[in-house]
Amino acid sequence: MVGGSLAAVHAIEALRGEAFTGEIVLVGAERHLPYDRPPLSKEALRGEPMPSPLRDPAWYAEAGVRLELGTPARALDTEARVVILEDDRALSYDGLIIATGAAPRRLSAGNEHVHFLRTLDDAAVLRERLGSVEHVAVIGGGFIGLEVAATVTELGLRSTVIEVAPVPLARDLGDDVGSWLADLHRTHGVELVTGRLAVEVEPVAGRYRVWLGDGTAVVADVVVAAVGARPEVDWLRSSGLGIADGVLCDRTLRASAPDIVAAGDVTRWYHPLFDESIRVEHWKNAVDQGRHAASVLLGSDEPFSPVPYFWSDQFGASLRFVGRAHAADDVQILDRDANRLVVGYARQGAQIGALCVNAARELTHHRSAILSRAPLSA
Repeated sequence: MVGGSLAAVHAIEALRGEAFTGEIVLVGAERHLPYDRPPLSKEALRGEPMPSPLRDPAWYAEAGVRLELGTPARALDTEARVVILEDDRALSYDGLIIATGAAPRRLSAGNEHVHFLRTLDDAAVLRERLGSVEHVAVIGGGFIGLEVAATVTELGLRSTVIEVAPVPLARDLGDDVGSWLADLHRTHGVELVTGRLAVEVEPVAGRYRVWLGDGTAVVADVVVAAVGARPEVDWLRSSGLGIADGVLCDRTLRASAPDIVAAGDVTRWYHPLFDESIRVEHWKNAVDQGRHAASVLLGSDEPFSPVPYFWSDQFGASLRFVGRAHAADDVQILDRDANRLVVGYARQGAQIGALCVNAARELTHHRSAILSRAPLSA
């Protein structure tokens, strides 16, 4: 099992739960036991306790899991059925679960002056830095960027979000949702610099200047980049495994070589409900895929086709999303005021997704509509 991740932990549970008694080896790039990542952009930066391991060391011992942490995989040989580690050790396998997740996308220049937020160590360094600054610039107005901006503002610091689109999350959820979220953040004091691309970061007199595409700049004490993530597949480039924005899998999560499955952020699989190949970077998907991938490795042929679900909390607003928004040809505001927002997404007449802000009770209705391919309705 390659990847010290949420998906891997739940795969281990599923394997042992289905009475698999063979050896399990967990390979992880980080030295830490697997932990939850959602708190890294919120509670961890606020000074609350850092995320604890998902399972303690005794759990792994009782489950008979051999831990290989702090040594990432470097290559995969599907013919010889071995995973090559960074220290050149070769681990043989009968079955392989790839759960290496995703890594932050980098900027075109100045990455050495920027904080990226993906690991426990990243969060610890940024949290310490926030204790001695006044102004934080966040490059990227996606979910992570907005959560960081909200957290920083709640700490009493000035925050500026730099987003290339006219409004945050426009590409993911549409302009109307982006405008609502922009208003939410501006109301709480976040400065939004939109419609401009951050092209370079450079140090200047103990601070950092973010140059924008129009020649203007934002100067701040700390710069955080949250411009998306890319699946961790570089170690698989020479393996012959099918790769395209993730490990390519069929509807069951099987990869293109025998006895290999994938789970979590690294996985691109065919979803029969939406009739498209998708990759999902969310907590619940990692949990469910980890369990499903383990079952498939043990012989199941069931497709993996749940309705995706994720959440985000910003300035007290509880954002909950079910389904998909990608390629929606009909986006409707079903309910909207200053504190509440419900948006439906449809494709070819059938509902495919819904965003519910401070409206969690609506989720069940919309999830059922997505499963039954019903038309949009409030």
